[in-house]
Amino acid sequence: MSAFQNITSSSIVFLLTGVPGLEAFHTWISIPFCFLYVTALSGNSLILFAVLTQPSLHEPMYYFLSMLSTTDLGLSISTLVTMLGIFWFNAREISFNACLSQMFFIKLFTVMESSVLLAMAFDRFVAISNPLRYATILTDSRIVQIGVAIVVRGTLMLTPMVALLKRLSYCRSHVLHHSYCFHPDVMKLSCTDTRINSAVGLTAMISTVGVDSVLILFSYILIIKTVLSIASSEERKKAFGTCISHIGAVAIFYIPLISLSFVHRFGKQAPPYVHTLIANTYLLIPPVMNPIIYSVKTKQIRRALIKILHSKGI
Repeated sequence: MSAFQNITSSSIVFLLTGVPGLEAFHTWISIPFCFLYVTALSGNSLILFAVLTQPSLHEPMYYFLSMLSTTDLGLSISTLVTMLGIFWFNAREISFNACLSQMFFIKLFTVMESSVLLAMAFDRFVAISNPLRYATILTDSRIVQIGVAIVVRGTLMLTPMVALLKRLSYCRSHVLHHSYCFHPDVMKLSCTDTRINSAVGLTAMISTVGVDSVLILFSYILIIKTVLSIASSEERKKAFGTCISHIGAVAIFYIPLISLSFVHRFGKQAPPYVHTLIANTYLLIPPVMNPIIYSVKTKQIRRALIKILHSKGI
């Protein structure tokens, strides 16, 4: 049995899928996706560069923003090669180990983004509820510790989920239904019992993204309670204003994620290309929109980016 599993896992080659039914238009479909990738990579790189080089942005809020940009860059790069490879060259083949690696990093950066959004919610809560102690609570060393904890947490939670796929036998069709390796997709191709894999995967996502969403909501309940206790309406408006960008980032992360879950569960009658396009875009929406939201809504980021662009003669 172990020899059989070795043949059917380590040596297996999966076939990724572009947009079913629209294969003749892959070159045209690649144009908006290229635009999204260029926007995501350039926007997040600019914000990361601004935070690293501009002393005015060396504050906890912007350090967390740089973490968000890093996870968005990782998420974009994780899918770029396979997605554009399919659209441009019809390069559908991916080895089992490469598939597991891609799956791991997509999940890792997704969980890290959720964790960073939680850390940013905590940052806003401290800044609003205890501004005098803000700098002493969120010191540079503590922010580094939070960053390390985010990476370690994601790695520990997701490694078993991905590693357990190696124990399965794959004797059915090797065609995946996305242009990247998606955990439920790979499990469906197994001809052995996947209940343990499903349970571990569900536990990993609930204990990370699920718990984070509840804690973010709880943070904003505390933030709203604190803001409403402020006597001055001008100060209340100013306090809420510092949260707008973060609320936008939370919305564009969780709404596509929830939408994709609903489509997979209730949209079984929809054409296959609808599932594929939503699955492809849901991973690109946060990396594309986060730099735009923070550039438009955060004055300090906007000024720093304009300063960098002017210094480069752009």
